[in-house]
Amino acid sequence: MAVNPVDQAVIAQGLIAAAREMGVKLVRSAYSPVVREANDCSAALLDRRGNVVAQAELIPMQLGPIGTTFAPCAELYPPETLEEGDFYINNDPYHGGQHIPDVFLFSPIFVDGGLVGFSATVAHHLDLGGGAPGLNPEATDIHQEGIVFPPSKYNLHRDWHGGPFERLVRANIRVPEQTIGDFNAQFAANAAGARRVKTLCAKFGAGTVMAAMDELLAYSERRMRAAIRQVPNGVYSGEDALDDDGVNDTPLPVRATVTVEDETIAVDFTGTCDQVKTNLNCPFASTIAAALSCVKSVVTSPDIPFNEGSKRPITVTAPYGSLLNPKPPAPVRARMLSGYRTFNATMKALAQAVPEKVIAAGFDSTEVVCLSHLGDDGYRIYLEIFGGGYGASAGADGCDAVDSPLSNCGNVPVEATDMEYDFFRIADYSLRDGSGGAGRYRGGLGFRREYEILKDGVTFATYSDRFRVPPEGLFGGEEGALAATHVIRDGETIPLASKQSFELRRGDRLVMLTGGGAGYGDPAERRRDLIDDDVAQGFVSPPGAGRQAAE
Repeated sequence: MAVNPVDQAVIAQGLIAAAREMGVKLVRSAYSPVVREANDCSAALLDRRGNVVAQAELIPMQLGPIGTTFAPCAELYPPETLEEGDFYINNDPYHGGQHIPDVFLFSPIFVDGGLVGFSATVAHHLDLGGGAPGLNPEATDIHQEGIVFPPSKYNLHRDWHGGPFERLVRANIRVPEQTIGDFNAQFAANAAGARRVKTLCAKFGAGTVMAAMDELLAYSERRMRAAIRQVPNGVYSGEDALDDDGVNDTPLPVRATVTVEDETIAVDFTGTCDQVKTNLNCPFASTIAAALSCVKSVVTSPDIPFNEGSKRPITVTAPYGSLLNPKPPAPVRARMLSGYRTFNATMKALAQAVPEKVIAAGFDSTEVVCLSHLGDDGYRIYLEIFGGGYGASAGADGCDAVDSPLSNCGNVPVEATDMEYDFFRIADYSLRDGSGGAGRYRGGLGFRREYEILKDGVTFATYSDRFRVPPEGLFGGEEGALAATHVIRDGETIPLASKQSFELRRGDRLVMLTGGGAGYGDPAERRRDLIDDDVAQGFVSPPGAGRQAAE
């Protein structure tokens, strides 16, 4: 069915607006700070075949391969067999999911008894059981990381809202009010998306809306292929590495080979290290998301809708049993760290083809801070996700103290944290001057955060990276600063590793320093006005700014 161009534009923008509204609904309805404040969640609309049509601009890692997450559910429970109130659920890393905390819910959208599409959400749940509250850095398989929801179908009215499935979930988590509240926020967001799609169908007809979905996918594919044609044909390679596996000090290399041929791009990760025994393994769905996000951000303009159509010209492969395509039941909780090195290696490869469009490596690590305490009223779990400095580009300094590109979370305001938790308080939250790598354009700054522990019996758990292997600059730019974490106890400084848990006491001060981004271009070419501004803002000290400015 051909759709009138005007109607096509209206419907396409309506679908995109509906996906954005779903994201807002999810955030505003959530109970846990990690979703409500940090926005660690995503929302999308899918067509009747499970292809992503439109998505909210939230977490790139979560939604890039959402079709891969949907497909195992549809294979077991065909969409044509679904009824009102049914939903799919999946968080299984070895059947299309990513890591255990990210639970995907897909709700069918019916109009006059016919299936027209799906609304979908994913949220990072604060606790889903497992071997430790919120985060278990010592897990040796996924079963120690929390409940696995294999690709399944349930009914909202029969199985949730006090039904057997909700009771099962509630019985296996430490903070049921927050976790169940976030599930309900996902269902509410899915319902909001369904209402918007039904409104479009009432105005234009279900057949027209479904045809417009097909055309939106085709439009994104055409735009993506046209953008790829602007990249010189060739085979390009890039490499980055994780510091270690959390047990040994040996770096873990990630290698990318990017092949550009006319209007297609293939990204292959042959040469990447084998999977590891700790939780750094990256499920293949996450590897696809990381590679796609890099290619999309470098090659295309931001106005191309990121949907299934835009992914059609791109293929991603990784050896089975490698860090980026592990065999079960390897733990995967910290998969974002390997995902970022996937992003970095792909970016370095593309830098050889389109140097003016890439950015230097940044801190590009998910620094997770989890503080938990068991009191008389049960568990309290605080979890926050931090970034650091972005890498610089050919025309701008890197962003300072923001979450890294694949995650895109906000920070939880200190005031919200103070209201929510009584076993710690935040004593310092400030930029790390001089942490960005020098260059014609400098890397972004990392930051310092300090927690004062107010009660005994607090457990700190974390995973991060860039404690040993710094982000590399491009075209003469210098490295960004390394990250570090330590505890100050009775005047003594206790250094901590990037991936571990540690028991804290009342009076301890937990200090985390996130890394900076790398520079782009020769530092001697930096303009004097930019140097003067850095000094005036306190981003660098005058001695550190004493490089020759470009005339």
